[in-house]
Amino acid sequence: MSESATLRRGLSARHIRFMALGSAIGTGLFYGSSAAIQAAGPAVLLAYIVGGAAVFMVMRALGEMAVRHPVAGSFGQYAARYLGPLAGFVTGWTYAFEMVIVCLADVTAFGIYMGFWFPDVPRWIWVLSIILFIGALNLLSVRIFGELEFWLSLVKVSAIVAMIVGGVAIIAFGLGNQSENASGVANLWAHGGFAPEGLGGIVASLAVVMFAFGGIEIIGVAAGEAQEPKRVLPQAINTVPLRILLFYVLTLGIIMTLVPWTSITGEASPFVSIFSTLGIPFAPHILNAVVITAAVSAINSDIFGAGRMMFGLAQQGQAPAAFARTSRHGAPLVPVLILVATLLVGVVLNAVIPEQAFLLIASVATFATVWVWLMILLAHVRMKREIARERRLPSEFPVPLWPAASYAATAFVLFVVVVLGIVPETRPALVVGVVWLGVLWLAFTLFVRERGRAVPELVDATAPAATSTSAT
Repeated sequence: MSESATLRRGLSARHIRFMALGSAIGTGLFYGSSAAIQAAGPAVLLAYIVGGAAVFMVMRALGEMAVRHPVAGSFGQYAARYLGPLAGFVTGWTYAFEMVIVCLADVTAFGIYMGFWFPDVPRWIWVLSIILFIGALNLLSVRIFGELEFWLSLVKVSAIVAMIVGGVAIIAFGLGNQSENASGVANLWAHGGFAPEGLGGIVASLAVVMFAFGGIEIIGVAAGEAQEPKRVLPQAINTVPLRILLFYVLTLGIIMTLVPWTSITGEASPFVSIFSTLGIPFAPHILNAVVITAAVSAINSDIFGAGRMMFGLAQQGQAPAAFARTSRHGAPLVPVLILVATLLVGVVLNAVIPEQAFLLIASVATFATVWVWLMILLAHVRMKREIARERRLPSEFPVPLWPAASYAATAFVLFVVVVLGIVPETRPALVVGVVWLGVLWLAFTLFVRERGRAVPELVDATAPAATSTSAT
């Protein structure tokens, strides 16, 4: 290992852009969307639109801070700088926890997808294989990671576009239509109405919907390794609305138009199920390969994000010093190895409770996700107030509709936390989340040294002389 505690800026604009795309296209869309559709019916589209708008505001808030302070660990350090060391400690470790939990969901989904081709092979074998493979990849240089994400994301994006075009052709020309399962726009309201479960169903679907967007904040984590953060981060973040519209709302709308939403059972990816039902030759196998690609990409990003956050925590004195040492390739070696070891829990879950593993993991991940988003929004509000109070130079990438939109996004994120406690299926996730926060508070109080209580100094890239900022 190298004594250097510096990550290498090896991510180009192309890498960052496709990481942004890839982070929004994963298990939440290809597999988790089944649970959301079952909860709300076609009205789940409204949940994705509202949730997507809130996520866009979170990303713009993160983008403004990341352009101003492009550092490794990003929002963990922003929370420490603007909300206090305890907030930074909790946020950083909760994000790492989120990535581990999301990764557990992704490796679980990978095992399910492989079961489409190899139904007789135990799922845990596939889970173990993918964990070891991705762990090895993340020990290489960040440029290799960026290239891998570029090509994996390109496959996913191409598949989504092809699926949309093919779906429109099926609807328009009746390809694969069957009298008992005919495709058509009427499917959006012909089976119990557009919102068969009412407002309650839409609210209940929010846990899975927000899980689908989880991990998108990896764009901010990549700020510490972006070659030109002031240029590439805004470009990546501003593509979020298009991703939400195209990859979630439009795609799921076409899915529920092709087949009745009641036929989406969740036993396999809805993408694969649809084309199996329509009888298109080889399409299920092609789509299964695509969703496997999506899962591999998501697992890769999850380990990357958690490793870089743990690296940033070590630089703040809030994680063991060894976490900040890099390999000769510039990768945080110790965090990656620890993450791989932790993910072996997924092997156990898929061996013991394969049917319940995904929903349980997704619910816990949702709590961690919304907590991190809440800290991002609150840190951003404090930063904006400090900028105004000290009359510093305005941000180069300010959030739109400040402050109304930021406060509305904060209220929505808090509402999602309440929903987790109201819906019986997701209530255990809230309990786990509260216990996790309590454990972190205790760990910070008992074990974090005084250097971990210091407020980090962040370089202000907006200032002409790149002066550093400190707590007020």
